[in-house]
Amino acid sequence: MTVITCIDDLKQLHRRRAPKMFYDYCESGSWTEQTFRENTTDFDKIRLRQRVAVDMSGRSTKTQMIGQDVAMPVALAPVGLTGMQCADGEIKAARAAKEFGVPFTLSTMSINSIEDVAEATRHPFWFQLYTMKDQGFVSSLIQRAKDANCSALVITLDLQILGQRHKDLKNGLSAPPKPTLANMVNLATKWQWGLGMLGAKRRHFGNIVGHVQGVSDTANLAAWTAEQFDPTLDWDKIAKIKQEWGGKVILKGILDAEDAKMAMQVGADAIIVSNHGGRQLDGALSSIRALPSILDAVGDQTEVHLDSGIRSGQDVLKAIAMGAKGTYIGRAFVYGLGAMGQAGVTKALEVIHKEMDITMALCGRRRIDELGRDILLVPEDFEGRWQAS
Repeated sequence: MTVITCIDDLKQLHRRRAPKMFYDYCESGSWTEQTFRENTTDFDKIRLRQRVAVDMSGRSTKTQMIGQDVAMPVALAPVGLTGMQCADGEIKAARAAKEFGVPFTLSTMSINSIEDVAEATRHPFWFQLYTMKDQGFVSSLIQRAKDANCSALVITLDLQILGQRHKDLKNGLSAPPKPTLANMVNLATKWQWGLGMLGAKRRHFGNIVGHVQGVSDTANLAAWTAEQFDPTLDWDKIAKIKQEWGGKVILKGILDAEDAKMAMQVGADAIIVSNHGGRQLDGALSSIRALPSILDAVGDQTEVHLDSGIRSGQDVLKAIAMGAKGTYIGRAFVYGLGAMGQAGVTKALEVIHKEMDITMALCGRRRIDELGRDILLVPEDFEGRWQAS
């Protein structure tokens, strides 16, 4: 029996138990994967200040994200195809998040639908929206999220055009997997996954199939999605979506201070410093390196959250101490889901919470609101010294 002590343990189990195309979908970036790698390695450049002879009793990691009470400043990020990592993956992840006391964000490109998750959890969750050319479909998604009592809309801004991910192309990524010889050989070694999928509620994109005219199966779906991401998305469209939603809005994919200022102008309740997990613009800064300049631009006018690269509770603590009000884990919870289902997501949250709590104590802090840059040692050139444009 494998003893799980860190997120990497879950990653290794995930690799053994999930089909290759879905593990690779999770564990990959675009082009050379430079940004994908630096999202994690740049956290290593930040050091922590140990403090001693400080009362460490009575600690709490509780705080709020966009006014919602959370057990720690961590939300589950929207991840497409989650229901292919494990049968009913979105439902299992949402249940784990609910029980732990952190937000769950459902992706537009989920396998389980908005309605599936709402019925299974009966608890408000956040919904992530991709803007599509089909305005009627976008409006219907927004209304469906309202009907499901979603408590925030997360609008992704950095996927107007899909970044090239070599592994997905080579694997012929699809949901469900196409019955090619290579896929069948690989799936034959993933019997536990296969047994689970036999009883899965869905095996295709539940938010799309059956909700778009002419899209009734995977063949129709592939043709539709290939043309649907909206390259004309601009700030005016974002403002209109915010107005149509009428509730809390989080803008995901901010990596530049000027874009952060524009996000404030449209009235975002929070922005997420994110490079899509290194899956879009390869060669962009890691999220943690981009964070300081965006915090400087935004000040206290809106909440700043961080996504991309978090693999430990220490990473969470570093981001919060730098000034973020919340963080998101994507791959870290997917590793757990692919490894052990709902129990694996819970284990990932437990691991991150324990690491954060112990590290906070050893830095001489007892509450989230006590965390600041004074517990960090940040290299002078951490943000990079770039030639003036």
